[in-house]
Amino acid sequence: MSEKVNIDARGMMCPRPIIELAKARRRSEPGTLIEMIADDLAFESDVRAWCETTNNELQTLDRDGDTVTARILLNG
Repeated sequence: MSEKVNIDARGMMCPRPIIELAKARRRSEPGTLIEMIADDLAFESDVRAWCETTNNELQTLDRDGDTVTARILLNG
């Protein structure tokens, strides 16, 4: 069974949400699903770039008003 990690980064400003995501990646095994919610304006583009750079899979990216929820599958 895969692990799931939830990160609430609301109220954190760039680059802190991505720093928290990187910390979670270091603590987690491949196959872990990270669900992260943030309201920083740069988060949507930052999480896309982070996933591309680190070869992790951005499964979904949902916007609800000013809040963005990203689901990232760690590949390794």
